[in-house]
Amino acid sequence: MIPRYIVDFDLEKLPVVETDVIVIGAGIAGLFAAIKASKRNRVLMITKKSLFDSNTRYAQGGIAAVISDEDSPEFHRQDTLIAGAGLCDSDAVDVLVHEGPEGVQALIRYGTHFDEEDGQLALTKEGAHSQRRILHANGDATGFEIVRALADKVKSSSAIEIWDDHFALDLLTEDGVCHGAIVQKPDGSRVVVRGKATILCSGGTGQLYRYTTNPEVATGDGIAMAYRAGAIIRDMEFNQFHPTSLCYPGAPRFLISEAVRGEGAVLRNITGERFMEKYHEQLELAPRDVVARAILSEMEATKSTYVYIDITHESPELIRHRFPNIYEFCLNYGLDMTTDWIPVAPAAHYMMGGVRTDLHGETSISRLFACGEVSSTGVHGANRLASNSLSEAIVFGKRIVERIDAMGPPTGRLSSASVGPKRVGVPSGAIVERRLKLQKVMVRFAGLRRDAAGLNKGLEELRRQLPLFQTNLSKREELEFANLLTCALLVMEAALAREESRGAHYREDFPERDDLIWRKHTVLHREQGIGEEVISHV
Repeated sequence: MIPRYIVDFDLEKLPVVETDVIVIGAGIAGLFAAIKASKRNRVLMITKKSLFDSNTRYAQGGIAAVISDEDSPEFHRQDTLIAGAGLCDSDAVDVLVHEGPEGVQALIRYGTHFDEEDGQLALTKEGAHSQRRILHANGDATGFEIVRALADKVKSSSAIEIWDDHFALDLLTEDGVCHGAIVQKPDGSRVVVRGKATILCSGGTGQLYRYTTNPEVATGDGIAMAYRAGAIIRDMEFNQFHPTSLCYPGAPRFLISEAVRGEGAVLRNITGERFMEKYHEQLELAPRDVVARAILSEMEATKSTYVYIDITHESPELIRHRFPNIYEFCLNYGLDMTTDWIPVAPAAHYMMGGVRTDLHGETSISRLFACGEVSSTGVHGANRLASNSLSEAIVFGKRIVERIDAMGPPTGRLSSASVGPKRVGVPSGAIVERRLKLQKVMVRFAGLRRDAAGLNKGLEELRRQLPLFQTNLSKREELEFANLLTCALLVMEAALAREESRGAHYREDFPERDDLIWRKHTVLHREQGIGEEVISHV
């Protein structure tokens, strides 16, 4: 069993820092929530690297919101529900599609410069969207532009204190209420941070897999912390794999945005055949899980490790203007998008599951909130609609702060507590080797295609690592690995429990979707184990 705390500590011996609102993580969720909260509160932002190290920074395609007169919240709602494969909470989706446009205007007020055409916001289309509703910045650098603008505003606020290079170890709770967190400083010392509200904005779990579009910081820390604290974790079986990441010798798994297909790019196998018509009527703009599995099938059929994405039929001017960063990145490796087919393969990209929240971002633990990829709001269901995640972060970030501002101070106080000394020794074996082995287990048994035999074998291999939690963990790579191991076990257990195929979760031994039995959520709790949750609004 995963222990309550990842390290031993004695509260009476640790220094205490008091604030109003604690934000753990950065990205669009953390930055936006911090800005909103700073209007009435003292805010402490804790990042394990810096404000610029997050998944948001690497988001290329854009942010989805109803802007065009030809579009409507109802169209956006239907597209989201269809992509979510029956597991979306319709109330959460309604919140997203109706409040998203105001969130975009807030980003503009905070200094984000979205691309324009003829004096109007430029809009593009991505997979499974019926309308052009994707705003973008600097062509294909939307996330970087949003982070730039929000980070500038955060750094200029006297009400926001930033702790870079700090690692949040665990949440501190008592009687179902979160009072703050225990944090490890760059020098290895630890401090208790107390506040009236704590917001997890720590991102997803991309580093569970060997091939991912996520940065190195995406190690599932927030989900693991919340799980240890007793929060309900939901839908961990739904890992979205982006269909098209660069697959080329010597190059990292760089994201080739879905917007490239939105602008007309086609997929070809290594024989040059365009193949998506065999798999879905929407061709290259089918939902991501469909496209990713289609690519995997073509790779297996042609005994290749990649397929091609081809946009050479479009003008060089359009390609360079619309995708300047992707164009330049590929060119650095001798690949010219205007003349070459680009080799791509699926890679882990986004976690639809996470810490369960209500419509105001509050978790099952009072005064603990979750925002962004770490959360499970009910918006994404079994398969995230492209570019909805940035909208979700700003919409629910605003709602979280509204809830916090309506709260009074906590009625209780965190009593003195001591954990340890119980752990002895240090982890045996190189953590880098353990991490690589975990990633290989996840790719093999909990990747794009799964079955009971593989999932059981994967669980068996992961559980052999559990003695790690009985050792003294102090180095960041050790702590990150412990969090990855926690998340890996949750993914495996949830995937084994769901005996059907739905959205991003595909079981070869249960290939059909079963709405009669499985139109419900998978929930996990540290003490109560795994269970099910009926969808209240569909």
